[in-house]
Amino acid sequence: MMSQKNKNNNSLTNLSKFISLILRHSPQTIGLELDPDGWVDTQALLAGIHKTGKYQITMPILEEIVRTDQKQRYDFNEDHSRIRANYGHSIPVKINYPEKEPPEYLYHGTAERFTDSIREKGILPMNRQYVHLSIDIETASIVGKRHGKLYIFRIPAREMYLKGYRFYQAPNGIWLADSIPPNFLQDI
Repeated sequence: MMSQKNKNNNSLTNLSKFISLILRHSPQTIGLELDPDGWVDTQALLAGIHKTGKYQITMPILEEIVRTDQKQRYDFNEDHSRIRANYGHSIPVKINYPEKEPPEYLYHGTAERFTDSIREKGILPMNRQYVHLSIDIETASIVGKRHGKLYIFRIPAREMYLKGYRFYQAPNGIWLADSIPPNFLQDI
């Protein structure tokens, strides 16, 4: 039998995934449109989710999801009247993060079955706005394992930066780049 706490956690996790779907991929699912920077009116989001009948959501529940999300996927504006996903969009939004000098190395976890294509073309954002890079091997491993048999590339990020490539850091610590050319891929 599932405890009430586990039921609540599963419910919040499922609701968070639904919010992620809306804010990163399909705002039209609930009749919303993101502005060019990815923001949407918080009350419109709550109303749209409520209308689906899938979830009971209130502002305190939404604030808890934003506050406790381990990957810090979401961000409110100062007065919480607007909300957006911080990264991972497959729809055309341009979240502008300040350029930042990266550490010496960053890492990209992927599935082994993609490595031939990556070696040929580099790491591309595919259906996302940016390439996502991790600060350490452990985090890259978690990301890469979701896609199949794990493979990790090391990226000489500081060297790239010094050669004019731009890097950004999302509020959750994920490093972002427009792409990683094949000549900067290092096997671990």
